Amino acid sequence: MAVSKEIVLEALRKLGPEAENPVARGLIHALAVESGTVRFVLEGAPPQELEAMKPHLEAAVRAIPGVSHITVVIPTGQGPKIGGHPTPQAGPQSIPGVRHIIAVGSGKGGVGKSTVSANLAVALSRAGKRVGLLDADIYGPSQPRMMGVNWRPASPDGQHIIPLQAHGVTLMSIGFMLREDEAVIWRGPMLMGALQQMLNQVEWAHYGALDVLVIDLPPGTGDIQLSLCQKTKLDGAIIVSTPQDIALLDAKKAIDMFRRLNAPVIGLIENMSTYICPNCGHEAHLFGHGGVEAEAARLELPFLGALPLDLDVRIAGDSGTPAAAGEGPVAEGYAAIAQRLIAAGKV
Repeated sequence: MAVSKEIVLEALRKLGPEAENPVARGLIHALAVESGTVRFVLEGAPPQELEAMKPHLEAAVRAIPGVSHITVVIPTGQGPKIGGHPTPQAGPQSIPGVRHIIAVGSGKGGVGKSTVSANLAVALSRAGKRVGLLDADIYGPSQPRMMGVNWRPASPDGQHIIPLQAHGVTLMSIGFMLREDEAVIWRGPMLMGALQQMLNQVEWAHYGALDVLVIDLPPGTGDIQLSLCQKTKLDGAIIVSTPQDIALLDAKKAIDMFRRLNAPVIGLIENMSTYICPNCGHEAHLFGHGGVEAEAARLELPFLGALPLDLDVRIAGDSGTPAAAGEGPVAEGYAAIAQRLIAAGKV
């Protein structure tokens, strides 16, 4: 029987559990089979893991009857270049294989927007949705650390990018292309070009069509927010704020921006709403309480929920496993928000 691509893939699938074998993880690229010769690119995991895996893959392929030669390539190049001026396009575009696009924004930094984005994506995934997470905070990407992923995505042709996966979520961040301590020093056009690349050159449906792409925006009302609304068919935005008056002032500006750009505001989330002392159980409101819910009512917008200020959330984010991936009150809070979005037909 002649060797075929499917026979090779089936042999490689047997090298691990269903969701963890190299084929399921999307590590096999550019597979070619011709006259008993098998060639493919192994890419999409840390280099040391790929090097350790390579001999096992070669042995599995050599054991296939009819295989006379096997070549496995682990690329050492830098992959696609991210950045540069945006390319012209005719109005907002949809993203192939993505059903809904939701942005998570805030008027100011430090309110936990990236934490909410990561945990909401995980909560939606646990609720049975296929979820993508795009870290659009070009200057301060935090999703690689929060989601526990720190290697470069694959790019078999140097143009299209294969996203990574963690905790059931498909991921892309410019942080995957940089050292953790490397600064991005770009003007506005470079930012807009990078965003356009991550929206359109990433194969978001590589692991299956997405129900929703969650976009973690930088703080403020600048180039990235404007480019996103102008170039992408955005289903809506979620605004994150603490109850503090100064945070709410900036959150109102974010709401005004999305409205003026014709992007519907799906709802508001109050983060760091309460703090419960782990020793005595006393509940304190360090940043105030209820301000976001009251503002949502005043603006006639949905209030999606209140989330606590919790040490476990910080520890989970720093360790690369979002709190929503576990159990307990915080995970339940994110699960409740996810269910509200699903029930409202936003996801």
